Amino acid sequence: MKKNYLILTLFLSIFLFIFSFNSGLTDQSKKKKTFDQKEMVDKAKIYFADLSEGVGIIIERSFMDFGQPSAYIEGEEYSGAFFGGFRYGGGKIYFKDGTIKDIFWNGPSLGFDLGANASKVFTLVYNLEVDNFNKLLGRYPEVEGTLYLAAGLAINYQKKDDIIITPVRSGLGLRAGVNLGYSKYTEKKSFIPF
Repeated sequence: MKKNYLILTLFLSIFLFIFSFNSGLTDQSKKKKTFDQKEMVDKAKIYFADLSEGVGIIIERSFMDFGQPSAYIEGEEYSGAFFGGFRYGGGKIYFKDGTIKDIFWNGPSLGFDLGANASKVFTLVYNLEVDNFNKLLGRYPEVEGTLYLAAGLAINYQKKDDIIITPVRSGLGLRAGVNLGYSKYTEKKSFIPF
């Protein structure tokens, strides 16, 4: 009886060790495919330079809401509106494995929105892998409130299926308002915003 108890205990110990080891490998594998918070805050601070403190707070908020991103975008965009408006942007998307791809976005908006601005954009992208990059492409609805009086910093969230995009914009210009629209992400530049 004591021998059976020892064998059972040994078997359970080995099973638990293997299970926890495999679980640890899965967690490590997931972490290897995503960016950690310090890495993203550092990259955003370098990209935005003079707005580093505010950017750090905004990036931390995105991590609290969605966790670790699997990719990020550095780019620039130009937009303007007179009740109806347009946005055009482009940049590079970076994956944890070192893959870099071109990415472009544009889209219309409609609302109580007047003015124009040019922005640097640092975007965190969630639930996207290199091999399913095409899932990023397409239209993402968005609601945006903007107030740029010389300079500003803003974040909004976009979601389609399980892909979440959180663009952080630092802009120069004169613009104020609230609008409803979408951003269309593509692999090639297009001047048609629809």
